[in-house]
Amino acid sequence: MTTEQKDADATLDPLFIQESGEVYRNPTEVQMSQIVLPCHANHCGELSVGQLLKWMDSTACLSAERHAGCSCITASVDDINFEHTIGVGKVVNIIAKVNRAFTSSMEVGILVSCEDLYTDRQWKVCHAFATFVARRTEAGKVQLKQVIPYTQMEQMEYSLAAERRRMRLIHAEIITDLLSKCQEYQDAVPAERTRVESVELVLPPHANHQVSTFGGQIMAWMENVATIAASRLCNAHPTLRTIDMFHFRGPSHIGDRLVLKAIVNNAFKHSMEVGVCAEAYQGGEPLRHINSAFMTFEVLDSDRKPRTLPRLRPEPVDGRRRYKEAIARKKIRLDRKYIISCKQTEVPLSVPWDPSNQMYLSYNNVSALKLMDTRNNWVLTSEKKKVRLYTLEENHMLCFKVEMYVSVPAEQTFHLLSDLRRRKEWDRHYESCDLINQADEDDTLYRVATPSISKGGKGQDFIMLASRRKPCDSRDPYLIALRSVTLPTHPPTEDYTRGEVLCAGFTIWEESSTVTKITYYNQATPGVLPYISTDIAGLSSSFYSAFSACSQFLEANKDSLAPSLSVLPW
Repeated sequence: MTTEQKDADATLDPLFIQESGEVYRNPTEVQMSQIVLPCHANHCGELSVGQLLKWMDSTACLSAERHAGCSCITASVDDINFEHTIGVGKVVNIIAKVNRAFTSSMEVGILVSCEDLYTDRQWKVCHAFATFVARRTEAGKVQLKQVIPYTQMEQMEYSLAAERRRMRLIHAEIITDLLSKCQEYQDAVPAERTRVESVELVLPPHANHQVSTFGGQIMAWMENVATIAASRLCNAHPTLRTIDMFHFRGPSHIGDRLVLKAIVNNAFKHSMEVGVCAEAYQGGEPLRHINSAFMTFEVLDSDRKPRTLPRLRPEPVDGRRRYKEAIARKKIRLDRKYIISCKQTEVPLSVPWDPSNQMYLSYNNVSALKLMDTRNNWVLTSEKKKVRLYTLEENHMLCFKVEMYVSVPAEQTFHLLSDLRRRKEWDRHYESCDLINQADEDDTLYRVATPSISKGGKGQDFIMLASRRKPCDSRDPYLIALRSVTLPTHPPTEDYTRGEVLCAGFTIWEESSTVTKITYYNQATPGVLPYISTDIAGLSSSFYSAFSACSQFLEANKDSLAPSLSVLPW
């Protein structure tokens, strides 16, 4: 199997055989396969991204409707990064399935791969997440049934869907925070030269079975005008690389005139951002805003390497605002690519923290803990008085988890364990813990100092990001995720060796109103291994002492008033 085949397969569940002997298939899964014909291709003989977006939207919509049992509409699509182009004659395979349902909306995961029928090669093209909303019926607003994750991969996506939803809701705030930090460059090419406006009449072939315009069709028209705008800047044929997260603000129907406007917002060294707007009207009514999107293009030379692009001179007022916003969005794209899109083993242990990448570091922190929680191949290493130590060795990484039950309500357990400053009351490995910065009610930065393992040696210190999450519903635990970050204000000192934590934290499950299951996870790094190596080797049971002390700490404080964030000295 080639590397490309492995990449494509890595995002799919392995075959899961049920007790009946039948191969399990997700009940919401929908598959589409299309041969790329010349009518689907652009000037380069490659599949038009607009056509691909239409196929992706159709497949995802059918999956959403299979779960909802009623008509659904596209509400938003997360960032899409196109890793490869697809040539004429190749087969496009699209798989869509519902990852999680909320009240009336659901997240649908979409995987696109390409297949060469002559060489039997397959490779991943892109992986996307779309949000669909169930349409109201005559009975009123639809209450969606819950998704029941069955396989390990489904459990992982179910858990991460809640974190992705949280990130979508606060995405606009990050843009606002970054705008004040952007610098503007004066360049020769006027943005007005790249402006494009086009109108489309929505006909029955452009609409779905609900007589609403296909979301994928609107995206295809938007991609078309964005490509023209990009071409006017560089006087060449551009290649679309990414589409940013966007939301459909309203529906469009048969008979609408759809006005599509595009302009290059900013040009960087090897890429440019094009802003696109879709508005609709019928007759003499005012324009309705349907959607806005931001697309990033490159221009490739004969060696398929990105060409250097001319700089852009923005228009006054709105043009200057779009110019600055494009710089902010580029910063966000880099953060996402660096922090979120990388595999866990590829992310450096300590990533620099600053307010602009806080959301993505928090996402990475929580999602890494959720991934560890969904693993099902843990090995029980030792057990003492119902405190269990498990290990897992995978991809040259050693992970361990400790599991126990306490007679303390889950919410109180969450509040007590969330404040790392109190951990030294039960964990002898915490010599001190100082609060550095309370970023918001969910994310806190601490400096933790630990004693030396050997006599006369230095202790270690850690700069830790603690991210806490309350459950979205009864199928979620409380979470406290920990990972190392770097801060310019807190460099290493001579008194301590700077240690690093890649992934650690607690999941807290409510078993009943008075009984809680606590699981502590840690992906062991060189800085952590000395503290737990004897336990894993079976030469000690210090883990029991630590978590027995934790249990006693929780029991002693279970009736204390749960601290409110508004009164904590953070």
